[in-house]
Amino acid sequence: MGVKHSRLAGKVAIVTGAGSSGPGVGTGKASAILFAREGAKVLLADRSVERAEETLRVIQEEGGEASVFEADITRSADCQAMVAAALEHYGGLHILMNNAAILGAGTVVNVTEETWNQVIDVNLKGMMQTSKYAVPTMIASGGGSIINISSTEAMRSGAVAPMTPYSASKAGVIGLTISMAAHHGRDNIRVNCIAPGFIYTPMVAPHLKEESRELRRQANLLGTEGTAWDVAWAAVFLASDEARWITGIVLPVDAGLLMTTPLTTLPYLRKV
Repeated sequence: MGVKHSRLAGKVAIVTGAGSSGPGVGTGKASAILFAREGAKVLLADRSVERAEETLRVIQEEGGEASVFEADITRSADCQAMVAAALEHYGGLHILMNNAAILGAGTVVNVTEETWNQVIDVNLKGMMQTSKYAVPTMIASGGGSIINISSTEAMRSGAVAPMTPYSASKAGVIGLTISMAAHHGRDNIRVNCIAPGFIYTPMVAPHLKEESRELRRQANLLGTEGTAWDVAWAAVFLASDEARWITGIVLPVDAGLLMTTPLTTLPYLRKV
């Protein structure tokens, strides 16, 4: 049983990618659960109804309020219908967490056009389309908070394998965040970005050997491994009125990864 609080009481939230991509808890699932624990009514949007329903079961078992909506955010009609569903079910919209994303490997030399287009469509175009329909409803609801999920990969290269399309899409998320914050601040909408570091989630788990996972763990200043819950708690803060005077920022949740470099950590890594 989760502990109920009230930091988001009376608010309606949409979380895209609210189901984990495999066994365990991803950032969308963790954020949706915490939003509900803090009193929000949550629309759980995902391409996989089955995965979203796993999140729904957790929320309902804890006494929270949520519902599942099947959506492919690369389709404009799905994004429009998703926002309409939140309005119909809960009467408004105050929080949007643009979380849905996919990985995409390759350098500019060997990435396929199909992979590039797919990653940009999901990670950047989908975020734009969801926001396109969410913003007017948020304005009508009195304003709110939009939280876009980027990555430290948008600001530095640190992945085990080349991830050029993913990094480029996540860099675009930062630009989108800044632009949205400027254009909708006077609509009483705050737009911020979270840049997770080397967190361990169902999305990355299949791609990591234990050696790579340990290197990721030791690369940050704390020498510990991040989880989806670390990102989710940052999202709760940015969604809440506690962050009422914060907009247009990129918040790293990375245990200090961006404060160091492989060269400065090398002597320490050699001692591990």
